[in-house]
Amino acid sequence: MTRKRSAQSPEYAVSDEAAAYIADALMEIALQFEATHFAQIRRHYQSITPERDHDPWQLDMFGKHPPF
Repeated sequence: MTRKRSAQSPEYAVSDEAAAYIADALMEIALQFEATHFAQIRRHYQSITPERDHDPWQLDMFGKHPPF
């Protein structure tokens, strides 16, 4: 027989200093992950994005941006 867990999960109290430290550590991990895997993520998104058909009569409203 399995136990049923309560609907509410326990809350953990941490100080503001500890929360700031945790947030800083998570941001550092996220930046390192992005720096290491950004090219792989970009290739993945490019592989799942369908290519646009070349139709000379179709206006390209979002393809090339004019220089400012």
